Parts: sequence; structure tokens; C-alpha cells
Amino acid sequence: MSSYEFPFNERIRTYLRLEDLFTKVLHHVNVGHEFNHHAALISILQMLDIIDRADLKMDLLQELERQKSHLQHLRGNPNIAEEALNTTIASLEKSALALRGDTLKLGQALRENDWLMSIKQRANIPGGVCEFDLPSYHHWLYLGEERRRKDFETWLSRLMPMHQAIQTILQILRGSGELIKHVARQGAFQQLLGGVRPAQLLRIEVEDSPCFPEVSANKYAINIRFNSLDFVQKPKQCDHDVEFAMVICNF
Repeated sequence: MSSYEFPFNERIRTYLRLEDLFTKVLHHVNVGHEFNHHAALISILQMLDIIDRADLKMDLLQELERQKSHLQHLRGNPNIAEEALNTTIASLEKSALALRGDTLKLGQALRENDWLMSIKQRANIPGGVCEFDLPSYHHWLYLGEERRRKDFETWLSRLMPMHQAIQTILQILRGSGELIKHVARQGAFQQLLGGVRPAQLLRIEVEDSPCFPEVSANKYAINIRFNSLDFVQKPKQCDHDVEFAMVICNF
């Protein structure tokens, strides 16, 4: 089973990018090898670039409050599991409290670390973090796994509230729609969009198929084209029907 997600707006796109980077960071930190810790640090520095582009903290706080207000209105609804509802509301409150607990702008403590910023500057240059470029960085890599883990723990503690907030919001968004089976005739599928709430995220699941989806969309319609992978030429549209499942998520 292959699963794909396609955001419909820049806000959700930002959340997904940060989620992806954080997943990689946690994986590489857990593995522990110096090469993995290098990859983890580069991903953290990439997160800082994304965070810098907007007032992400305020955006997250507003979205957490909006979701909390919406869910509170569902209390007493016989069709809603009360325990699950209360758990989700508690997660929203916990995420908002953690974000407010740091008075600094997201990532500011890391941006004020001159040593990290020197690595970030060199990391933007292909091959720019060699020993002769950043001897202090390679000294850090040689200090051992335990020391590096402690440093990562310190750095990630300033970003973890953001990660938890994004995870909570995306969990609600991903659970907002119903997975429906479709068939893309000759690899092509189109669906018109309607409803009061605009689509925020498209999720596609494909089982045992050599094809992968590419999506183009606007506020009126979704167009999906399934392509076959060619490792030399550009991907070509599949010439056979493709069965897939799709859910349009919004909140």
C-alpha cells in the first residue's frame, strides 16, 4: 500500500514539511551514528528556514484555539465518542500551553546560537561542511554519541511544542474525511469540488500498482494523473485503469 498526501494551501504545506523534517530528525538522532547526527542537524537547520518565513507560532495558536472551540460544540452529541473528544481537546490545550510557555519566537534560541548559525551558513554551500571548513563542527561530531544526544535534547526542546501542535492539528485534519474508492480510467481522474468548507488536504492510497499519482487542483476541481516511473525519461501517464482510494480532508 502506497500513501500520498497533497496540500491545497501554503499553511498545510508548511505543516507537512515541518512534520517530515521532524520525523527525519527523530529517526537520525535515535540511530546515533555521527553521519545520522549530521543529517539530523541539517534537518533542524532547514526547519529554521521554514519557520522564518511566517509568524508560525501565532498561526498555530489560532488554529489550536479554533479547533478547540469547534470540538467543544460537539460535546453532548450522541454520535461522538465523548472520551475520544475529551482526549483531543486536552491535546489541543496542552499544545497551546506549551507554545505559550516559550516567550521567544519559534526557533529564536537556536538562531541566536552563533555556532549553529556558522554551520547553517556553510551547509548552504555544496560540500561546505568539510573538516577544513568547520573544524569545530567535526570536533563536535567526534565528541561521541552521548554528548551529541544531550545537545540534540537541548535544541529540540525549543522546537518540540511546535511539533506537538502540528501533529495534533494534522491528526484532526487527516481524520476529517471518509476514504472512498475510485478508478482512474486510463490513468486519469477528475472530481469537482463543492461544499461550504474548502478542501485542505488530499490523501490518496494505491495498492499494488506500478503507477504513482500527480495532482493539480484549484478551488473548483481536482485532477489526478497516474504515471509510470521511468528512471531515464520523464514519467508517462499509465495506459490502463488504476484503482485507488481517496479522501478530501478539511476542517
